[in-house]
Amino acid sequence: MAKVFRSLNRVNTRDCSVGLLAAFILVSLMYVTMSRTNTMRVSMARSQLPPVLKVNASMTSGDSIRQEASAKAAEIGKSSPVVHVEIPVKGSPDESGGTKAEKKPMCDRSNSKSDICEADGDVRIIGKDTRMVFVAPPQSNDNGEGESWTIKPYARKWAADSGARVREVTLKSVHGYGEDTRCSVNHTVPALVFAIGGWTGNFFHDFADVLVPLFETAYPFGGEVQFLIANMNPPWMDKYRPFFQKLSQYEIIEYDNDDAVRCFKHVTLGLRCSSVEDFQMEPSKSPHGYTMFDFAKFARSVFSLESEHPSRVGEQSDKKPRLMIITRARTRRLVNAEEIVQMAAEVGYEVVITEADPDVSKFSRIVNSCDVLMGVHGSALTNMIFLPTDAVVIQVVPWGNMDWAAGHHFRDPSKQMKLKYLEYSINEEETTLSELYPRDHAVFKDPLSLHRQGWATYARIFLREQNVRLNVTRFRPFLERALGLLHQEQRE
Repeated sequence: MAKVFRSLNRVNTRDCSVGLLAAFILVSLMYVTMSRTNTMRVSMARSQLPPVLKVNASMTSGDSIRQEASAKAAEIGKSSPVVHVEIPVKGSPDESGGTKAEKKPMCDRSNSKSDICEADGDVRIIGKDTRMVFVAPPQSNDNGEGESWTIKPYARKWAADSGARVREVTLKSVHGYGEDTRCSVNHTVPALVFAIGGWTGNFFHDFADVLVPLFETAYPFGGEVQFLIANMNPPWMDKYRPFFQKLSQYEIIEYDNDDAVRCFKHVTLGLRCSSVEDFQMEPSKSPHGYTMFDFAKFARSVFSLESEHPSRVGEQSDKKPRLMIITRARTRRLVNAEEIVQMAAEVGYEVVITEADPDVSKFSRIVNSCDVLMGVHGSALTNMIFLPTDAVVIQVVPWGNMDWAAGHHFRDPSKQMKLKYLEYSINEEETTLSELYPRDHAVFKDPLSLHRQGWATYARIFLREQNVRLNVTRFRPFLERALGLLHQEQRE
């Protein structure tokens, strides 16, 4: 009997092993089959979804990463209906062992022209004596107590000589307030704090350093924003008040002399510059995609200027295109202006010759009535902003390798404003520097060597000592070309 049981045990053990092996194989086959089926179901489900771009909303890597992600998503989306773009977020480990996104700093100092700070929360602004902006962020957005930024809220931070005249303002994050910062005035609209010191007073810098950046920063608020302005200059403010009234519905607060504790829910400190170049914008870097064409339309609306396009010449027998020649009283004068006027009349223009008027409202209307604006390189050419779209600008560039200044200050901006542009560079015979320096002097042989001696030398020789005597025969084709551009625009 014992032998029988031993024999049965051997058989049962062997059979059990075989059974277990068979069961294992069967389960494995079922698992693989179900996995493939589920994969097919997921793929079929995804194929029925519209294209979706998922980007981590808490990323702090900057606009370049966002643009790269969007471009990549668009590229992938051509062949795949679902696009998942995962952008890594820098951070530190949190208590659960995961990664916590780094907080976004209140201030952006990456632009070489302008610093700008933005903050939400319990904002308290004190102007007189302290020059402080305090922010107690919402508890859900704790930026950390003690974070502090001190900037000069003027859009030319790299220029030490202009910045020296601009007061600094400090933005500080706090967790709470004491009795000394109790609100005396509560505001229901956001605050915008900036300065108008620096190089303002020069017509070009009035626009390049203040009015253009102010438009880019304040226009999105639709008038619902409170200006607090440092370095207030009453005559300057009176000159440009229509711009400020168009951008804000509220009385301007003189920040330097304001002893109230003003409370807001949002503050912007400084002015935004999408471009590091003067009198320009870079729409790809502007949060709202603004351009100099947008600013030109805005500037015309400030003074209710009527002409949006050049006059249609030729429709009436007595209708001639209007040419404005801007003269200069002291430096870079057109010494043969009368000769130029006579030649322009022969070409077929009605000529308006004048100096720029400090009354911007009055002068902008005269500019807007013209079809062509001509002048020697200088701040008065900034008036091109009031020209109708598709009008023509002719910049006369003085002697002295001034191509960079001519291009960055007026050539590039005019094209961004959708104006036609012509440039006339004078030769050695057309500069009065030939009466002051011999022809073998560096003024003629190597002007760039004088540039390298610094601004004082460059400005003294090429900007202040120089006047212009145009060769009207050489210049005439430029006025004829401008006339052709006007006719071409009408045909198109």
